[in-house]
Amino acid sequence: MTCRAIVAGYLARIESYDKRGPALNAIVLTNPDALAVADSLDRRFAASRAFAGPLHCVPVIVKDNFVTAGLQTTAGTLALRGWVPREDATMVRQLKDAGAIVLAKSNMAELAFSPYETVSSILPGYTKNPYALDRVTAGSSGGTGAAVAASFGVVGLGTDTGNSIRGPSGHNALVGIRSTMGLTSRAGVVPLNMASDIAGPMARTVTDAVAVFQAVVGYDPNDSVTVASRDRPVPDYAKALQRNGLAGARIGVMPQAYLTATTDTEVVRVFGRAVSELRRAGATVIDSVVIPELDSLRRGGGGCNPFKFDFERFVAARNDTTIPVKTIAELIRSRRFHPSVEVRLTTAQAESLPPERNPGCAARDRFREALRSAVLRVMDANRLDAFVYPTWSNPPRLIGDLNTPHGDNNQLFSPSTGFPAITVPMGYTRGVLPAGLQFYGRPWSEETLIRLAYSYEQSTRWRKPPPIGR
Repeated sequence: MTCRAIVAGYLARIESYDKRGPALNAIVLTNPDALAVADSLDRRFAASRAFAGPLHCVPVIVKDNFVTAGLQTTAGTLALRGWVPREDATMVRQLKDAGAIVLAKSNMAELAFSPYETVSSILPGYTKNPYALDRVTAGSSGGTGAAVAASFGVVGLGTDTGNSIRGPSGHNALVGIRSTMGLTSRAGVVPLNMASDIAGPMARTVTDAVAVFQAVVGYDPNDSVTVASRDRPVPDYAKALQRNGLAGARIGVMPQAYLTATTDTEVVRVFGRAVSELRRAGATVIDSVVIPELDSLRRGGGGCNPFKFDFERFVAARNDTTIPVKTIAELIRSRRFHPSVEVRLTTAQAESLPPERNPGCAARDRFREALRSAVLRVMDANRLDAFVYPTWSNPPRLIGDLNTPHGDNNQLFSPSTGFPAITVPMGYTRGVLPAGLQFYGRPWSEETLIRLAYSYEQSTRWRKPPPIGR
């Protein structure tokens, strides 16, 4: 096939299923230049018989908080409608350099505030779960999750501050990678909390997620956190795609990561089957591994709300007079936001101390360092390659339901330690609602997690396409 035919096919699918038919409401806008870019790739290939890069003509769905040259970027808020950046976020540029095509910008929870559902002020209505149209996609990258699950693009980009790659991936039967803090760049991503923000791939298979991940890892002078990667060799992550990768692995079940008073019994049942599948694939699974001092550590944490400072520093760094609002105070005065985020905005505006001078942020950082040490001690004592637990403790909620337990159990371990995590489909609850299995490991252990996740995926093949437009 030509690149034009591939891109045209995906655009036709978006046209048929996003605003018509099941009306998933996952796409904010499609790239009007996508077919022209495809034509240029076809001409290049015809002339040279060589691909433009490892992601030649891969159509990518980009969450709308990634700055994207020539395409409106809003972070899901009407207050930023009309802003068309002049440059690309680092991760977007990396994918373009690898030959990929930005096909569309996807809906998101406004300003990435909500991990539970995907509703914004830039796009009326909720984004629907393609597996059950009355269910949520989780947040905040739910637009990317629904779009990739429904084959609106080959792969997608999401962001994850406390949940938002892994939760939507779990809810939409996808693979999502949250990397070690410092392995990938956030430059050009509208921030929520720079101490926890990560950007990364969401895909229908581990292989596809790894292909994107390979293109975006490494040092970026525009994001100081990646200095930790500057002298670190970049592995060939594809070598970790081993079908027998679970053989001989030691994996610990982490009950503190998912067991609560409201954890869904069917999620527990599906997870129990997944543990048996890990064992059948050759892993040694230790049934209950706990962090003994976790409760006492959590009592020492502090309150820290850096959103106002992170957002306003991001805007100032752009030096772009076309950005409609420059401060959170201006955003609040504009009244151009969804009512559900007003409390979050006013709370952020009330914060008077920047994070570097905030005692609550200092206490948070001490907690995080102590938690990192505690996790590594337990992993060392048990000789673990990874922990494992359900990606969410409860199934996707009905759209509009704010009473049923949400089930988000992602906020603590990976975001607080900066250690990596990968989610992969592990089956379905209620017969149709996707559930994810999460592997969580040591810093810089992405190769190990990919090996485990790929082996599990290949031995179970749980993902099936959603019922729409098969």
